[in-house]
Amino acid sequence: MARSKQGRYGAPERLARAVTRFTGSSAAFLIALGIVVTWLVTGPLFHYSNTWQLVINTGTTIVTFLMVFLIQRTQNKDALALQLKLNEIVAAVEGASNRLVSVEDLSERELATLHAHFQRLAEMAGRDTNLLESHSVEEAQARHESKLQARKDQDRR
Repeated sequence: MARSKQGRYGAPERLARAVTRFTGSSAAFLIALGIVVTWLVTGPLFHYSNTWQLVINTGTTIVTFLMVFLIQRTQNKDALALQLKLNEIVAAVEGASNRLVSVEDLSERELATLHAHFQRLAEMAGRDTNLLESHSVEEAQARHESKLQARKDQDRR
């Protein structure tokens, strides 16, 4: 039985989605601008008192605190969705390196090693006169293994 799209999400997810949509809208910006202008205009009425200042400081602190979590949630979700899409492409493309699926889960050292490897591939591609020719991690690995084997064979002689 297919559930409606709205039924897939719990109340916190629906609230976070609605707040994210609203806070990214022009209406939300205009409301925030209106609040600040109102606060500024009321300054002389309250003789720029400490309470008058405390109102805007408290309000902006609370909004900022909540928005940090909302922005982080949105970034995490967007990053995960992008990673999944890229994983699908890597998995689907013939000749692509499957070791790059879920590359985001590697340690910084492993990522640095892969980066250095791909840097070498870019240099190899830069030396090619045929711009349509490319190199893969597997191709480079196969060449490396054949070189190692050739050295072993040479050492045995």
